[in-house]
Amino acid sequence: MERTKYAGVYRRGRSLYTRTRLDSPVYGERMLVEKGRRYRQWDPRRSKLAAALLKGMKRYALRPDSRVLYLGAGAGTTVSHVADIASDGKIYAVEYAPLPFMKLLMLAKRMENVFPIMDDARYPERYEVFVGRVDIIYQDVAQRDQVRIFRRNWEFYGEAEVGYLFLKTSSVDVTKPPAEVMRMAVDELKPYRVVERLNLNPYEKNHYLLVVER
Repeated sequence: MERTKYAGVYRRGRSLYTRTRLDSPVYGERMLVEKGRRYRQWDPRRSKLAAALLKGMKRYALRPDSRVLYLGAGAGTTVSHVADIASDGKIYAVEYAPLPFMKLLMLAKRMENVFPIMDDARYPERYEVFVGRVDIIYQDVAQRDQVRIFRRNWEFYGEAEVGYLFLKTSSVDVTKPPAEVMRMAVDELKPYRVVERLNLNPYEKNHYLLVVER
């Protein structure tokens, strides 16, 4: 297993892996054991963060002790890999839909650094009581107002140093070209700085990663 330039991320051949404490898969992913250490394969077609890494993402901030507010956690596919990387940190995973949230609860029983929160990401003040200081805000919410949702959380949790906004352009405006919607989102995020823009094709159609700093 080869280390990559991204902390906590490994590579074998063309595939990415995260080292894990789990002894079985989360979503059917391949697992390997090497020198007594377990690794989980990270599928870029099921995780936008894995896609971003394979596309050469530059501003990578995850560390073993990172505290992450994860908005739009779904069933926990990417959350589980983030929790592998931030093994000594905390992942506050916000999800509103009941069915994926149930899977997220099951994941939290296996990964003690995952803290599921069933709530609407539009209202950060409602889950403030469950969330402490965070270093990173990670958002994957396919809603028309996804940029506004990110801004509300970014401003509410003002101590966060880096924000990852995974922008689904077709959810914002299906009538405009994806690149134009991305530029509109960058303008909407001002005065905050978008320090990286990354098109996630071919892994994710009509998706960009916008990396935000203060």
